[in-house]
Amino acid sequence: MIDLYTWTTPNGRKVSILLEELGVPYEVHPIHIGEGDQHGPDFLAISPNNKIPAIVDRDNGLTLMESGAIMIYLADKYGRFLPSETMARARAMEWLMWQMGGLGPILGQVHHFVHFNRGKSAYAEDRYGTEARRLYAVLDRRLEGRDYIVDDYSIVDMACWPWISRHEWQAIDLTAYPNVRAWYRRIAEREAVQRGYHVPKKVNDIPPG
Repeated sequence: MIDLYTWTTPNGRKVSILLEELGVPYEVHPIHIGEGDQHGPDFLAISPNNKIPAIVDRDNGLTLMESGAIMIYLADKYGRFLPSETMARARAMEWLMWQMGGLGPILGQVHHFVHFNRGKSAYAEDRYGTEARRLYAVLDRRLEGRDYIVDDYSIVDMACWPWISRHEWQAIDLTAYPNVRAWYRRIAEREAVQRGYHVPKKVNDIPPG
């Protein structure tokens, strides 16, 4: 049994989607970040950085924070969605790190300056909006002739997809990135993705592509 501490954010949805795809038992513990739940001492003991998601693996008592680390751990533990062969694994890790170091942080800044605080900083809107469009173009080129980011469906797709699902927040028109759009729709059709998207609760329908 996995205890999942999460909220309705792209980083949280990465892990709930993976758990649904794995089909393993897990218990959800909502951490309402808008109400400050992430700063409570009990959660701090599990996630020292006060960020969701975090897990506790009841099989061995492991506590783990950081969505990428959690996804690698679960994929390795259950032997699915992450290649074991050296070169294929390296390619998957390359694109997972791209999401962790680029796509997620930049799109998060777009959410802050473009979606929630539009008009407060033209410089920030331009800086992060431009970089977001560049990253979308990188992903679009990567998906040329591919169904998935590293050929087989993997944690890389699960890590990137929840961020792309907020394309409307990012003022991104997916028609400008046809390979991303086709991939986005392909992932959205998966039943496990649909279930994982609505953890810990449903706040909206999955945005259309």
